[in-house]
Amino acid sequence: MSQQQPTARSPRRTPAHRPRALAAAGALIVLPLATACVGGDDGKGADGGKAAPGVTAAPAAGVVAPAKVEVIAGLTGCKAKIRIDADELRQGLCHTKRADYLITTFPEERFKETWLEEARVYGGKYLVGTRWVVSVKPALLESFRAKLGGTIRELRGIGPKLGGG
Repeated sequence: MSQQQPTARSPRRTPAHRPRALAAAGALIVLPLATACVGGDDGKGADGGKAAPGVTAAPAAGVVAPAKVEVIAGLTGCKAKIRIDADELRQGLCHTKRADYLITTFPEERFKETWLEEARVYGGKYLVGTRWVVSVKPALLESFRAKLGGTIRELRGIGPKLGGG
């Protein structure tokens, strides 16, 4: 009888790569939820990221930029339920009488920009600050900006415009 030689194993991803994969998958899963709350493109922002004119920092912006999900949630009047806690981002869901919304924070600005680039597929308007993004329905963006500072960014989605736009 011949003995079988052990087969060489192919290199496998280590558990250290799992948080990155989970964060990317989580971001793609929650983007439709976030954009469902923020609505569609109204034709402005053809460059895909046009900021609202005359944006100024809110008085509390020093506390917010950059901040934790919990800090931003407190300033908006809710206690966030953390949905994603990964190396590249943290995301919390807020549920209030006025709206449900997502708060996403990032350890580095580059992670935020990558997230926004992926969100462009879905379109919508977001409140964007230093290493954070708030996804809330468009009617509340200005009131949130007054509390948090940041810039209202409109992202152009892909595909045809709906509603005769």
